[in-house]
Amino acid sequence: MKKDKPFWKQNLKSLKNLPINVFEDFNKRFEDINKRFEDINRRFDDINKRIDELCADMNARFEQIMTFLWIITAIFTTITVAVIGFAYWDRRTIIRKAREETLEYLEREGKLKTLIEVLREKSKTDSELTEILRRFNLL
Repeated sequence: MKKDKPFWKQNLKSLKNLPINVFEDFNKRFEDINKRFEDINRRFDDINKRIDELCADMNARFEQIMTFLWIITAIFTTITVAVIGFAYWDRRTIIRKAREETLEYLEREGKLKTLIEVLREKSKTDSELTEILRRFNLL
């Protein structure tokens, strides 16, 4: 029976028989892996650029929306103030007009007119009443 060679000797012999091309193949593989990593890094950079562009666009859009909301708020405030101002002006005008019409009516057809006419008639005979009516411009 023939004795086999020890394991380590067999491995050394196989290493000696390896061509140098094997190491070059390893180098090429590592270079390929490095290229792949560079491609991945470039892709990540592209994705980061896209995300930055999207964030800038989103910020601009958000700014537009906020400006639009401020414009709507200003318009609503202006309309509210205008309506309140108109209501105040309208009420004041109506009350003044109603007061004037009431006084005209009372002077024209009310009992006050009749009372003033009675006092004028009485003032023809009473000098003290005549003086009082003149002081209040009723004569």
